[in-house]
Amino acid sequence: MNLKTLITEPEKDYELLDSGDGEKLERYGAFLVSRPDPQALWKKTLPESEWEKAHAKFLRTDEKAGWKMAHGLPVRWDIAFGGLKFWIRPTSFKHTGLFPEQSQNWKWIGEQIAGKEKIKVLNLFGYTGGATLAALAAGAEVTHVDGSKVALQWAKDNAELSALADRPVRWLLDDAFAFVEREIRRGNTYDAIMMDPPSFGHGPKGEVWKIEEKFVPFLDACKKLLAPNPLFIIINGYSSGYSALSYANALADLMKSFPGAVSVGELAIRESASKKLLPSGIFARWSSL
Repeated sequence: MNLKTLITEPEKDYELLDSGDGEKLERYGAFLVSRPDPQALWKKTLPESEWEKAHAKFLRTDEKAGWKMAHGLPVRWDIAFGGLKFWIRPTSFKHTGLFPEQSQNWKWIGEQIAGKEKIKVLNLFGYTGGATLAALAAGAEVTHVDGSKVALQWAKDNAELSALADRPVRWLLDDAFAFVEREIRRGNTYDAIMMDPPSFGHGPKGEVWKIEEKFVPFLDACKKLLAPNPLFIIINGYSSGYSALSYANALADLMKSFPGAVSVGELAIRESASKKLLPSGIFARWSSL
């Protein structure tokens, strides 16, 4: 099984300017954002004077963590990225609402769907909806599930901003595992499933998700939702600590009865200052032959 590295290159409205010393400096449209990134184990390339130009800087001390915002920075602002549009807003968890490292996966999703009719896609742990937007733009019908009311509204806003709000999509505030189990009982099926399972989380009714306990039975349940001739499955990973090969092995076992192939690897963003690749996540995906 060969490991791939999917690389996000700079775009007009997004750029990883520099990284190092446990931080990264990004440009979202006209605004610069500085925030921690534990993968940046090397030294910064740009001088500190360039980093000081950041309009938003996430600071962490032993007592607290939070954003230091420049005067006049809007609460949120929109950018174009990967052929879609997104609202950017710094959050208390140091996120901005956009995961730019996913751009190559979004492109792949569109390629799998393009030219096919009546494709039903399920996006679990959908967050702010990048994968949902990519599937909608390619012509699929999407069911988007997330346990956060804030994230769900953010995804809706992104769809409206991207002129995709009138596409066939269901926005559901629900626990992903509970929803999958109910869909099995209803007899519903999907041609493709996308997921971004966290290492730990809570559903809207306090349901507890621990990836080390729930991941394998969750995958088994998802398999029961697949149409007779499924199109693809994609799994993304960030904070769980697992290797991409762990996800790939689980996916290969899950889909061994279907003709298809598994690809696996890392997601990375190319830094403008030194051209280094900043590791930004892992993926495993299966597609039909």
